[in-house]
Amino acid sequence: MDYSINLVVRIKNFAKLIRVKDWIKNSFLFIPIFFSGELYNFEKFLNVTFAFWAFCLVSSAIYILNDYKDREEDKFHPFKKYRPLAAGLINPRFALGLMVFMLLSGLIVGLLLPSWFILILLTYVLMNVGYSLGLKKISIVDLIIVAMGFILRVMAGGVAANVSISRWLVIMVFLLSLFIVVTKRRDDILEFIKTGKVLRTTINHYNLDFVNTVISMLSGMIILAYMLYTISPEVVERLDSNYLYLTGVFVVTGLMRYLQIILVENSGGSPVNIIYTDRFIHITILFWLVSFFTILYILKI
Repeated sequence: MDYSINLVVRIKNFAKLIRVKDWIKNSFLFIPIFFSGELYNFEKFLNVTFAFWAFCLVSSAIYILNDYKDREEDKFHPFKKYRPLAAGLINPRFALGLMVFMLLSGLIVGLLLPSWFILILLTYVLMNVGYSLGLKKISIVDLIIVAMGFILRVMAGGVAANVSISRWLVIMVFLLSLFIVVTKRRDDILEFIKTGKVLRTTINHYNLDFVNTVISMLSGMIILAYMLYTISPEVVERLDSNYLYLTGVFVVTGLMRYLQIILVENSGGSPVNIIYTDRFIHITILFWLVSFFTILYILKI
């Protein structure tokens, strides 16, 4: 019994180390094939699935690098102190070995895909290594780098599936990811105001007025970009549908709920946790997926 309990604990610590919960971010690779109307193309879907796992492996390697580098500093962080390396639950040498293994494994999987994919994957790795080694300490730049990570995911998904990506889609993903990153910084600022603890080096270069202004600005731009995407002649002609704009009601609803969580309830926390735990967000995403899928796939059959 003790052995079984110990094994479960080790598996949980391992999952925390490689940030399995954060793999949901790599689902952005499926955006191009979903929006292109070719989700049923098995070969393309399989390629994107390989691309997804390649990103999961290399992103986990980067998470390990970041946690290894910051493990002493994280010991004094109210939340990060529970991470396996900061809490001393996993041997640092084992973590480094695992990092190298996952990085090489991800790159090997990437080599199975078109050559442009591996270039995008390497760009993602180098950019995030730079982020972990110091770029995250430069205000504004830290936000842009995280947002660019999602753009690279979308581009990689498009290359893997060999589908074209609308400029509006790229703009929309960039704005949405930047919005999520800024809301996370707002949570750090609130924690600093409440406890006086600096949770992030760049926090001294942000304040509530700044992040609230940026959040308001990005909210409107996201909705506008989405609506323009759904009615753009290029997309309407390529997808052969004039009704995609109807799905905008769920985008607006979901965005309003997210704003309510961070501005009214002041409980932003991790965007990933919100996606996993908020029932309203779950229902909104489900209705958006069903409506988009119905318009793009079922009504054409």
